[in-house]
Amino acid sequence: MDLLIKIFVTFFAGMGAGLGTGFAGLSAAAVITPMLVTFLGMEPYAAVGIALSSDVLASAVSAYIYNKNKNLDVKNGLYMMGSVLIFTVVGSYISSLVPSSTMGNFSVFMTFLLGIKFIVKPVMTTKESMQSVSPQKRAVQSIFCGMLIGFICGFIGAGGGMMMLLILTSVLGYELKTAVGTSVFIMSLTALTGALSHFSIGGSPDWLILALCVVFTFIWARIAAVFANKATPKTLNRATGIVLVVLGVVVMGFSFVN
Repeated sequence: MDLLIKIFVTFFAGMGAGLGTGFAGLSAAAVITPMLVTFLGMEPYAAVGIALSSDVLASAVSAYIYNKNKNLDVKNGLYMMGSVLIFTVVGSYISSLVPSSTMGNFSVFMTFLLGIKFIVKPVMTTKESMQSVSPQKRAVQSIFCGMLIGFICGFIGAGGGMMMLLILTSVLGYELKTAVGTSVFIMSLTALTGALSHFSIGGSPDWLILALCVVFTFIWARIAAVFANKATPKTLNRATGIVLVVLGVVVMGFSFVN
């Protein structure tokens, strides 16, 4: 019975996380962590480590599919990745000096609002308008926006994928597919770094739960990424919005339960 509960919980956790990753480039931690803590009684630190591990393969396969469909900005993604990694450490250090325990809920609420935004005001930017920005300006924008994203993620402790999607579409003017593709590309390495850090500090995880979460998240992320790359911009905006709204509501519900 205990095994069935673990499979049931990890399946739905992986489904939510995978859909969020494949459609919107969200971090798996936004879904998997509260579910493991709430329904399996797992220690939050260990749950985050498992969620980040699930993120690695899910983000990697999503990035591969987006890149295969020419919906990934690798060069500027690398610039942003570097500054995100550095300033996540800076934000994390400053967060340790400031009482900010309630700020984690802010990212969940922002996920819900971002979903509403995609439904009501879809991102209809084209690749042509994206390419009108000079490479030098785009590189500088990527570095500075990565600094902002990294600092916020380190300070709050969550919301990396959500922040990247928001800034890539609203600030840098990316079209939605390229924004998601670039986001999951960045998340694949940041998640790997975070997972290794968690396990080196917190010790070995529950290997069964880890394996189940990784497999289920991978499967659903691949399904979502394939669908997203075939969808029209209008359909993708609507699907992304619905996924974000549902995930936001569900995770907020878990927060109240816990």
